[in-house]
Order: sequence, then C-alpha cells, then structure tokens
Amino acid sequence: MAETVRESMDYDVAIVGAGPAGLSAAIRLKQLDADLSVVVLEKGSEVGAHILSGAVLDPVGLDRLIPDWRDRGAPVTVPVRKDNFYLLGEGGKLRIPNALMPPLMTNHGNYIVSMGNVCRWLAEQAEELGVEVFPGMACSALVMDGERVAGVVAGEMGLAADGTPGPSYEPGMELRGKYVMLGEGVRGSLSKQVIAKYGLSDGREPQKYGLGMKELWEIDPAKHREGTVTHTMGWPLGSNAGGGSFIYHLDNNQVYVGFVVHLGYENPYVFPYMEFQQFKHHPMVAELLKGGKRIAYGARAITEGGWQSLPQTAFPGGVLLGCAAGMVNVPRIKGNHNAMLSGIEAAEAAHAAIAAGRSGDTLTEYDAAVRGGAIGRDLKKVRNVKPLWSRYGLTVSMGLGGLDMWTNTLGFSVLGTMKHGKSDAEATQKASKHKKIDYPKPDGTLSFDRLTNVAFSFTNHEESQPAHLKLKDPSVPVEVDWKEYAGPSTRYCPAGVYEFVGEGDDVRFQINFQNCVHCKTCDIKDPPQNIVWTTPQGGDGPNYPNM
Repeated sequence: MAETVRESMDYDVAIVGAGPAGLSAAIRLKQLDADLSVVVLEKGSEVGAHILSGAVLDPVGLDRLIPDWRDRGAPVTVPVRKDNFYLLGEGGKLRIPNALMPPLMTNHGNYIVSMGNVCRWLAEQAEELGVEVFPGMACSALVMDGERVAGVVAGEMGLAADGTPGPSYEPGMELRGKYVMLGEGVRGSLSKQVIAKYGLSDGREPQKYGLGMKELWEIDPAKHREGTVTHTMGWPLGSNAGGGSFIYHLDNNQVYVGFVVHLGYENPYVFPYMEFQQFKHHPMVAELLKGGKRIAYGARAITEGGWQSLPQTAFPGGVLLGCAAGMVNVPRIKGNHNAMLSGIEAAEAAHAAIAAGRSGDTLTEYDAAVRGGAIGRDLKKVRNVKPLWSRYGLTVSMGLGGLDMWTNTLGFSVLGTMKHGKSDAEATQKASKHKKIDYPKPDGTLSFDRLTNVAFSFTNHEESQPAHLKLKDPSVPVEVDWKEYAGPSTRYCPAGVYEFVGEGDDVRFQINFQNCVHCKTCDIKDPPQNIVWTTPQGGDGPNYPNM
C-alpha cells in the first residue's frame, strides 16, 4: 500500500485532549503570550462529550487559572453544604463523624459540578483568547522527528473494517508543535506509547486503577438536598474488592450516583457493574432514588497509583498532563484540581522555553514543578492509602490510612512510602482458585442491565470502521481468558463489549465495539494484557450530557 500523504500544520504548542488539563494549558499559554499559536484536539463529538467525573471540584486550579471565574459565569454554582461519610452493611449504615476525618478530607469550599459543562465553559474561554479548539479530531498516531515527539496525526476517517482506506477515506493531518502536550486522560493510547518508548515509568511502582461508574438521576424534590455530598465504603463489595460510592446532590433536583471498584481484585468472577447496581438497593440509596428516574449513565477508569506510580512527566518534545500521568488523590476521589494545575505548570514551562528560543527538548522544569509543587504535595500526603487498602482490606486500611493522613498534615508519615506490588492485570487469579458470585438480577427500576444503561450513555460508533479494540493474539481470549480465567472480560467491561459465543470446544470471542464507552478497563485488567484500546474515528463514542 502506498505511503499516506498528509497535510501538515505547525503550531507553537499542540495539545491532545480538551479536558481540564489540556484546556487549562491552552488558556495559560495565551494568557502568557497572546501571539503563541495553540491548538487543542478533542476526540469527542463536542467538548465535554467524553468527560466523566464525580465531581466535587476543589477550585484551587480554577482560582489560579481564572481568578474571576465567578464573575465570568463559570458553571460552578453548587457549593458543598453537607459532608457525610458512611460505612455500609447489607441493611444498615454507620456514620463516621466528620471530626475523625483527616482535615484534607473535608469538602468545605468545594463545589458539585458537571466537569463536562466546566470543560465546555473552559473551551469558550480558550477560544476567546485565540486558541483553536477542534472537536471530532481523534489523535491516532505520534509524529516523530528523530527521537523527539514533533506532533500528532489527527482526523483520519473513513477506514474500512479491514483497515484499508474506504471510499470516503480522509487521511487526517499532521498537527505539529514545538511542544506536544498529551492530556488524553486515563490510559490514553498515545500516552501509553510515550511512557513505554521513553521508559517514563522505569523505577516507579506499577500504575493502579479503579473503574468508576456513574448515573445521573432526577429525584423527588422532597428528597433533594442541594449541596449534600455522601461517600460510602463497605457493602456490597465486602472482601471481593476495594472501592466505594459517591452521591452528590447538584441543582435542579438532580443527583449523581456513582460507584468505584478498585481493579486490583483477585477473583475473576467479580462483576463491577453488578456491584454498582446492587449498591442502589441498599435501603439508604433505594429510599433516595424511589420515585426518581435515571437520565444518563457512563463509566471510565481512574488512575489510583498516586505518588509512587507517577511517571516522569516530561519527554523529548512534550509532556503528560493530568490523568495521562495519574494525578488523582484517591481518598479524596479528586483529580480535576491537579489536572488543571498540571496544565498551568506545563504552559508556564513551555512558554519560558519558547521565549528562550528552545524547541522540542525535554521540559524537565515541568516535571520538577509537578513533583515539588502543589500536585506533589497533594499526592504525597495520601500515598499509603491505596497500598494499605490493597494489602490489608477495608477495616485495617481505614485505621492505618487515617492515622497516616493525620500525621502527614504534620509533615511526616509513620509508614514511609509503601509499594503497590502487582499491576491490576497481574493481580487477577485463575478461576480455579475462586467461586462464582451470584448477583441479583436487575429489577429495571433501581437497577438495570448493561445494554439498557449503555443506551443512556448515548454512545455511537460507525460500524464500518475497524474495531478500535485490538487483540495482540486472536487465540488468547479463548485459550487463556476463557479456559483459565472464566472469561473476565465479560464482567469487567461496564458496557457489554465482550462476549464468548458458543459452547464446549466451539467457543469464539466476540467484540461489540459499538458499545464501548472508552473507559479503557479492558486495556488495564485483561490478565494476559492482550487487549489494546486505540482511538476510533473522531466524534465516535459516548455523548455525555451534564456529566
């Protein structure tokens, strides 16, 4: 096949991903120098379409980026008024007094937001400053100039199912920059390549992840308590997996109901989606949702490795932003503030380098700012919470983790820095070591089957394109996943993408990529690491409203 010829456009800075990190970088660059040329490339059909987060926003990043955001009409209008934390049993609950919680866990001064709407607003601010924002432009490949990243290929469309150009094929363009910033979010395909190519995670602990699932509900106005934040741990997960829930009362009688399952679980029969659906039948949650209706659903992976797993964030020609590197504070369930701060730090480092006549080198000053500044301090304080939970379970980790966070407020840790050990894929044990888990059938009122819920993510993929979920070896799903692990892909995927069809010796693996909500769990949890998530053509995937 002839080599594809693409047009090329040059910018001072090319940014992949119109999330809070990428848009903050773009805005800050133009604040520093209005003459810099900056482009932001977003794979979603519009800015915000692929943004899924809790979210309770710590406004520290927004305060630094746009101090007058309140006067500018930012969609950040629901302050947290009440903070609850419960330990759940099957039929009851125990409230943990706020006074016992480490100070960093308080949500005083934070806001319940739709990060999709916040990003839409940030994109408007960026465009007013002269940033070019292009949605529907999936970035499918890196452009190299020797050993440095010099740009990305964006907007390739019209490939046939076999990967060859179809009748409406568009080759896309090369968007080049003096610096390239990757703000793809969790487990981004280009970020993954860069981390491997430059050994950015060498010497670090393996990255750890959680699967976050979320529904938007409209509830009975009599039960709505605007500004109330509730977090829970315990039932229904028990000893099967770590995780917890969040319930956030935003405005207009709407409530975010979410559930996070840590992906380091051992039992391949764990079904995270069904754990979420079962959670909604707890009396406390069921009473809240009774008489309400679900409006939207979504899922995405969450980076949970924290300080120990943070890779080097700068590489020749570019940087990793936000969740592409893994900047979530796990016990706070917050990463958007660090994502915004990372974008600001990256912009300031790139601006200084360009002003000094540099181009395409490694912005080591950015990596130093991440580790030595507010982001590093935030992550370092909670660095032992995740490994404690993985090693000792809920009860012990609550006590030791709380103590460690308290001592960290004084500037030291009684535990030092603990290790994570295995990756989430390596943690999965063979089915022969475990028993099947019997999950209740969804009732269609409080709980729903996956395919019904996926319809509420408004996901769409052009079916004639190649599947964006690739197999390194097509024989592995049946020979390894099915025969040794009892087909965990049929359970860890929150969108029903994977199926084993047939019986006995006549089983085949089927990928329903049209259902994919871009959570990347398969790329993370597949035991033999045989599934590779790549970007579909631009604009495809979920279309999240108010999420």
